[in-house]
Amino acid sequence: MKRLSRLRRHRAAGPILLVFALFTIGTTFQVASAVDSENTTTASRSVAIEEGKQIFLKGCSSCHGINAEGGQIAPSLIGVGAASVDFQVGTGRMPMADMSVQAMRKTPVYNAEEVNALATYVASLAPGPAVPGDELLNYERDGSVAEGGELFRTNCAMCHNFAAQGGALTQGKYAPTLMGVEPKYIYEAMITGPQSMPVFSDKTITPEEKLSMIAWIKAAESEPQLGGASLGRVGPVTEGLLVWTLGIGLLIGVAVWLAMKAR
Repeated sequence: MKRLSRLRRHRAAGPILLVFALFTIGTTFQVASAVDSENTTTASRSVAIEEGKQIFLKGCSSCHGINAEGGQIAPSLIGVGAASVDFQVGTGRMPMADMSVQAMRKTPVYNAEEVNALATYVASLAPGPAVPGDELLNYERDGSVAEGGELFRTNCAMCHNFAAQGGALTQGKYAPTLMGVEPKYIYEAMITGPQSMPVFSDKTITPEEKLSMIAWIKAAESEPQLGGASLGRVGPVTEGLLVWTLGIGLLIGVAVWLAMKAR
């Protein structure tokens, strides 16, 4: 007891107790804040899931089933992930009236908050690719235009054209142009494989390589047309066709004019 009494009267006892008290209060506050933040995040997610479910039941269940299990004209959405929903609905491809044709990009039916809620609901059904965040889409910093061009020509040019202008496929389908497409949707298309497009997993094409491809697409998008009309940038086919059509047409016109004049 005498030793404890001496320690209490020591000149350093006060500052030590103050530091200990502040440390205890700070630790308690951090733990309480973390718990409160986690509870808030969980509550917000629950609200988004419920909102997304209501949107799904009203606008999607007639084709994809009440529980997103799929139907005769639409596939199951269980396991497709939030990225697939964000791509299809965010670009206006879904919902679509006629499931027998290829989904076309159009003005979205739902706003950004509704798309996010719908994606959150579908993601809650089973694990799947998540929507890439802004920190993952910094293609200007993490991408290489030269590498992206090589990767694009190897993996994408046979469908989307060597200049990413799009092209025709079999059975009336087509690969759309990539000009003017948001980087997020390009990335989502690569990890979800919409329509006839294959899925490029991170083992096939790494996230860094995906960013390089996006960097090349954006560089091609901003490239000036120094030669005049691009004619779809599909190479000498359209250019030769145009020259032959105009050239032969001009020659025929001259021949007809000379024949009429000779009379």
